[in-house]
Order: sequence, then C-alpha cells, then structure tokens
Amino acid sequence: MNVLVINAGSSSLKYQFLNAETAAVLARGGAERIGLKDAFIKHSLNGADPLTLVIDLPDHKVAVQAVLDALTSDQHGVIKSMSEIDAVGHRVVHGGEKFASSVLITPEVKKAIRSCFDLAPLHNPPNMTGIEACEEAMPGVPQVAVFDTAFHQTMPRKAYMYALPYALYEKHAIRSYGFHGTSHAYVSQRAAAVLHKPYESLKIITCHLGNGASIAAIRNGRCIDTSMGLTPLAGICMGTRCGDIDPAIVTFLQEKEGLDAHAIDDLLNKKSGVMGLSGVSSDFRDLYAAAGEGHKLASLALDMFKYQCRKYIGAYAAAMGGVDAVVFTAGIAENTPDIRLGACDGLTYMGITIDAYKNNAVKAREAVVSTDDSPVKVLVIPTNEELAIARETARVCGIAI
Repeated sequence: MNVLVINAGSSSLKYQFLNAETAAVLARGGAERIGLKDAFIKHSLNGADPLTLVIDLPDHKVAVQAVLDALTSDQHGVIKSMSEIDAVGHRVVHGGEKFASSVLITPEVKKAIRSCFDLAPLHNPPNMTGIEACEEAMPGVPQVAVFDTAFHQTMPRKAYMYALPYALYEKHAIRSYGFHGTSHAYVSQRAAAVLHKPYESLKIITCHLGNGASIAAIRNGRCIDTSMGLTPLAGICMGTRCGDIDPAIVTFLQEKEGLDAHAIDDLLNKKSGVMGLSGVSSDFRDLYAAAGEGHKLASLALDMFKYQCRKYIGAYAAAMGGVDAVVFTAGIAENTPDIRLGACDGLTYMGITIDAYKNNAVKAREAVVSTDDSPVKVLVIPTNEELAIARETARVCGIAI
C-alpha cells in the first residue's frame, strides 16, 4: 500500500511517499516558505541527493499540488499518476481527549480537530490546512489523521490530571496530554522486537530527545505517564523551551519585567531552554563545541539536560515498579553518546549499566548499548514517525501490516 505522509506546518509541508508493507521510501522532501517569497521544494528519490525546485507557493493548496506534480513528473517522479497513491496519512499534533487512536478523516473528525486549536494554536491550524488541501487535490483518496497525543490517552487520571479546580478541567479540558506519541509507540515496539520479548510484558522508558524532548513510561504496551503536559512546554529543558519550572515564575516575570501573556509565552517557548541558559545555541553540537572551549554556561546547559533526563528515568522506574529497558531516540539521543551516558550516570543501583565502548560506537542506528550483564537493557532506536504514520494509515484503511 503506497501512502503519502504529510506533516503540514504554518509555512512548510514535509512529505514522504512510502510503501507501508515494505517500509521502502520512494520519495521524500518538503515545501518551504509557503506564502512567502523565494519558496521552493526539496525533493529526493530513493535516498538520493535532493533536487531543489524553485516554485511560487502562495498557499498550501498550491504546495500540495506541487508535491503531487513532483511525484508524477517524467523527470523526477516515482509514479505515473496519482491513482498510485492509495491513502494519505496526516500528522496531527493534538487530538485532545477525543482520539485514542488514528481515524479516517470525516467532517466530524475535522470539527473535533478544530476544537483543539486552542490547545495547539501553532500546530493544529496548519495541520488542518494540509488536510483540506489534500482533500481538494485528491478527491476520493482516503485521508487519515494520526495524532501525536493518541498514544498517551492510556494514562490514568492520577497521572494526567493537574491539582487545579476541577471545574477548569471540565470547562477547558486542562490536563496533561503528552506529545511525540507516534515516536514513543514506534521505538518501544521496536525495542521489544530487538530484545525478542513480548511488548505486552515489558516496562519501557522511552527518551525522545530532539530540539523538542519528552520521556514516556510504557508498561505492558500502554503509556502510563509522559513528561510533556497540556502543551509541549513541560518536562525536561529543551532547545528553546524551558521545561518544568515553578509556575509562580510566570507572574513574577510579568510583574518584574512588564511582560504580557504573549511575551511570556514567547520567552518560555522560544528564548529559554539550553539556548536561553547558555546564550550560545539550541543546537547541541554548538553547545559541545563551546563547552570544549571552556564556556561554563554551555557546560551547565548540557549537565542540566542530562540530569533532568536522569531524574525522569528514575521517576518512571518508580511509577512502573521497575524497568526492563531504556530507549533513546530522536536526533540528539541517536547521535550523542555522551547524552545517553550522562542520562544513565549513577543508575547502576537500578540495574542500568552502559557499555562505554558500545555506546561510543553507535550513532543513528539500532543497537543495545548496555553491558551484557546489565539487568536493564539500554537501546538506541532511530525513530521513524513517517513509517509509523504510514502503517497506522494502512491499518485504518483495513490493510494488515
């Protein structure tokens, strides 16, 4: 089954065209600067170097059609016609409490996605724009919504509720939802396969560490807790997001710095995290380079990131009554041995011991990096959210993978 996976942003539209059964990626790319000057599409076939196609992209509808034109082009296409696209899978960031699994998109589903605009104002509106553009360009082709929040809907109430007046939950649905669910689900299932153990029998902690970072506790195949909350701002410190802080800091800064709600939101989401603390960068490669030259705040930012990961690993082991495997995924965790080592430092009492030689040898590939005698296995599993979305799309369309 050939699935076009779409991840629509406010001025971008990333895509992969792949076979859900074989996992073969036929084409991938992205439309950038939609609605702006100098728009372009980067389009790559079968892993080859991408072509850059400069094209006017006034809106997402035109961008979707441009992607379809690229896929069917005589010069750089992979299919003869759009009839070879069996379904479209859309990444949708927030499904609220309405969706615990992926669904075929209907008018009712679109209405529910719109009702979550307030919960994800930067993500759900462009996600919806991508959906409607694809519907118009490909009438009759099944469209499936795959939600970042769905995997976390198995959390118990004691884990997802906040200690606020209950009326606020009833009125505004204020609770923890969690994000990166597609990634957490994929890598935890892959970890069980790598370990040759039933997924439903394991206690797994998954660490999705990229510019946005979250950690999840997965017991017997079900998420029981995760670090992000109502929004992706909560949890460990990230590239530009502050992570968990004393909520009184918000009102303190409003008073002391004269900041309104929008300025506070901008500060905590875009100017904080390791970038704000270090004053160097949100890119961990830059932080390591600066730390190597003696930059103390860059070193502090790295130490805080590793320490906060370690705290969550310990907390989730306690929440699950033990842990069988710790999985590291996403750009930072997959490519930075020191982050993995630091996140597990001092956890030998829990049965977590990393083999330094194995760990240093692994970048962006599946591997077990714990010692052979470590009771708790530590794994690196590159995430593949696009494949997970394609497989979810196939499942919703009635194709067993």
